[in-house]
Amino acid sequence: MSIRKSIYPLAKDDWTSIAERELSSMPKNEAVSHLQSWNLHVFKRPAAPESSPRAGNSILPADIIFLEPPLMIN
Repeated sequence: MSIRKSIYPLAKDDWTSIAERELSSMPKNEAVSHLQSWNLHVFKRPAAPESSPRAGNSILPADIIFLEPPLMIN
């Protein structure tokens, strides 16, 4: 059985920092786009309010962030 590669983000991570660290072999914009499409459970979550320390960022340190697309099961 295969398991999708994933990480727990660092406290200050956003889509760009994860893309730069984990998908450095591809262009940044492409990597961010892939991450967001593979992690709709996080990307579609409302961002924290402006008064929050996490303002504008929907990624939490407890999230599981997938680093590859869903696995195809035959």
